[in-house]
Formats: sequence, structure tokens, C-alpha cells
Amino acid sequence: MSGARPAARVRSRRELAAARRRRAHSCWDHLYAAPLWPMHGANLGTLLRTCDAVGACLAVPRLPWVPEAVARGNTLRRRSCVHWTGDQLDWLRARREQGARVVAVELADEAVRLAELPPARRPTVVVLGHERTGVPPEALELVDEVVEIPMVGTGHSLNVAVAGSLVLYKLAGLV
Repeated sequence: MSGARPAARVRSRRELAAARRRRAHSCWDHLYAAPLWPMHGANLGTLLRTCDAVGACLAVPRLPWVPEAVARGNTLRRRSCVHWTGDQLDWLRARREQGARVVAVELADEAVRLAELPPARRPTVVVLGHERTGVPPEALELVDEVVEIPMVGTGHSLNVAVAGSLVLYKLAGLV
């Protein structure tokens, strides 16, 4: 049969490990996932796993339940790059003052579509809002741009872990 494609060969764990970085991520202050108003602990664990995959750091507020949720969600079983923000707005202001690009994931009139978002070329913070209320207006005043994830279904938005993962992969230049 001409034109038939060969069956896909699954790479072994050894082959995968050889192709990836040799040691765990160390903070290089380039890309942050910042779910600064989290609602569900499970989403923090999922987002932490994505951060490891793309070489990003997770920035979260030290709400009473967040440290345990992050620890429980770290399925990699090694130390991950987590930054504790303290006051969310002060942390965002400090990142901007240090020259970071601040990108909010939100539905807004001036939002760029995810497909049009260029890869991060300088330190970038991806701000993710509350699952029900989104990014607060006072935080939107601190962002450089807003990105929107197009949807054709009936829902209004994706959950924080899924939305953050899509944007992180795009900013990391991996899709």
C-alpha cells in the first residue's frame, strides 16, 4: 500500500529524559503563572505541573488553604518553583516596575486572541482571575495586555488550570 504511514513509535522514559533538561527547574524569573485569586486547590496542582513542563514559576497568594493545596498538587514529588505573593496587587506592581510584561487572561473588548499572542521575549506574568468573577478591575489597570481564549461551546470560560496551561504553552513558544 503506497503512501501508508508507519506506525508511531512511542519513546521510552530514558529517551524522553535524555531529550529534556538534566535537572529540575530553577527560577529564572522569565515566565510566571499567577492565579492570584484562586478558588479551587486542584487547579493549583494542575497549573504547577504545567509550570514545570514549560519552565515557568507559579505565583500564588498565601491564603490559609493555598500552601497545602500546592503541596498536595505537586505530583512531581520534588521541589517546584513557587513564589508567594503577599498582597496580589503589590506583587503585580513590583513585577511591572522590574520590567515584566503582565498579561491577563480575561474576556475584554481589547483582548487579543490566544492564537495571536506572541511568545514571551522578556519576563512575563500570566494573571489568572477568580473562577467566577475573573480578574478584579483594579488588577486589570496593571496589565499590559489581555488575552482571550476563543470558545464555541455554551460555557463562558475555561477553568483556571486549563486556561493558564494554554496561555503558558503559547508564551513559552511550545505551540
